[in-house]
Amino acid sequence: MSQFASDNYAAMHPEVLSALANLPAEPAGAYGADPTTASLTEVVRGTFGEQAQVYPVLTGTGANVVALSAMLPRWGAVIATEHAHLHTDENGAPERVGGIKVLPVAAPDARLTADAVRACAGDLGDIHRAQPLAVSLTQATELGTVYTPDQVRSVAEAAHAVGIAVHLDGARLANAAASLGCSLRAITTDVGVDVLSFGGTKNGAAIAESVIVLNPEAVHGMEFVRKAAMQLASKQRYISAQLLALLTDPAGAGEPLWWRNARHANAMARRLREAMVAVGQVRLTQPTEANVVFAEVSRRLAERLRNEHGQHFYDWAPGDRPDRVEVRWMCSWDTRPADVDELAAAVGALA
Repeated sequence: MSQFASDNYAAMHPEVLSALANLPAEPAGAYGADPTTASLTEVVRGTFGEQAQVYPVLTGTGANVVALSAMLPRWGAVIATEHAHLHTDENGAPERVGGIKVLPVAAPDARLTADAVRACAGDLGDIHRAQPLAVSLTQATELGTVYTPDQVRSVAEAAHAVGIAVHLDGARLANAAASLGCSLRAITTDVGVDVLSFGGTKNGAAIAESVIVLNPEAVHGMEFVRKAAMQLASKQRYISAQLLALLTDPAGAGEPLWWRNARHANAMARRLREAMVAVGQVRLTQPTEANVVFAEVSRRLAERLRNEHGQHFYDWAPGDRPDRVEVRWMCSWDTRPADVDELAAAVGALA
């Protein structure tokens, strides 16, 4: 059975698994006081800049909550799009765990703009309003769109001009960088991002996320916040090893693993989009800029794809009529061309 539900469904990449297996079977310092985490710190600084400090955590939600909790005072709020994962899909964790008010703004393509930041900034200083002291961008976005470096810089400049810090939810940062053909630093450190939630799980790891502080002045008490939020792993070296494998080139292929994995996932999404255009019976609803395809199909077709062809994917939103639905087909590092062709053939046969 092929699946296009989520890149969270993908297996651990063999090179990541090998990195774990090759860790010495002997004691090492707990809570990050180990050689593997020290190596990860050096690689992160080489990737994102000398000021960068990495804090491995267990989940993407945990990374977002820890990052924003360290960035905001008790009265602070975060500006995010209406589609932001931290607003729609983290079960209120920023509010429940971090006590953080999320200020959602409309964004048809899921990209936050400088104008939206300036509009929210009008509440600064109003004692009756939660203070918008951070913005959170998602890269790539929940709709599969990608911010260019100039778009990130525009938001960051607008935010910094009024004292607002910039967080980036980078669960799929690798896919965005591969789509743009640029380095991870080029769409984070170099364009004004202060704090990054850097994801590994969607790009070939098993349990490996992190908060990377790019601007030390943008956070306070990161070590304590991570512990209080239950995101400090005692045997942290096993998380660090996964991130280290992704950020380096364990197989000597000439390119870092994160790049190879993301490039492949993006290529499979482009292949799927082209196949659906050829089928001609689906309406593509969003651009395919990273590793996901959104399309509107009949509800009957979606049900038959699942029940008769064993395809697994999510309904995303209602269609333009009651009998239609927008679906999301997500590709990952282990999506095969044959998987894409199988889905496209099934859609063609049913349509």
